[in-house]
Amino acid sequence: MSRSAEAGSVLSPVTADDVDLAVRLAVRILRDAPPEGWAGKAGSLDWDCWETAEHLANDLLYYAVQLGPQSPPLDTHVPIALSRKRPGGPPVFLFADRDAGPAGLLQVLEACGALLVAMVRTTSPRVRAHHAAGVSDPEGFAALALQETLVHMHDLAEGLGLAWTPPSALCSRVLARLFPEAPGGTDPWLTLLWATGRAELPGHPRLAQWRSDSTPRS
Repeated sequence: MSRSAEAGSVLSPVTADDVDLAVRLAVRILRDAPPEGWAGKAGSLDWDCWETAEHLANDLLYYAVQLGPQSPPLDTHVPIALSRKRPGGPPVFLFADRDAGPAGLLQVLEACGALLVAMVRTTSPRVRAHHAAGVSDPEGFAALALQETLVHMHDLAEGLGLAWTPPSALCSRVLARLFPEAPGGTDPWLTLLWATGRAELPGHPRLAQWRSDSTPRS
């Protein structure tokens, strides 16, 4: 049974409050990270922990910016130029000031999260904007932000030696919105890690490739 068939009619939609909660929980955990750990690899990623947190902040900003124009583009993103600090590093719109240290990086993450929360709260649900996972609505961008925050915090927690288990309700709403065909009857957090290629599920091997679906639901 798919998760949408199991719980799609029961779960509430993803909201700005969900994004706000996830970002606040992430920042609270990351404040306890050892300063020297930010240069280490983030879980199974090829990026270090600083780059991964910077990438997450950029994701949140990207989703907010996509919802900003009066008539958002549907075939490509709002044309803010991307750049990389090193070959193989994440492409980003903005970099956190390294001189401000981890505390400054977390302020950037908080600020980008707050911008998205405000946009999701104030944008009409009828608005549509481009994303590679499908032209999306504000709830879809909130779900994408929730996915990125929860899953990249898994990468960061592995790299920084921190404990991270997000609320099951957040995981369930992300799965219902972005991964409607994910297996049902399984632990939501473990299932989200499976759906994003980071874990195995009983009877379901780890995915080598994965894709979320951010298109609006009827």
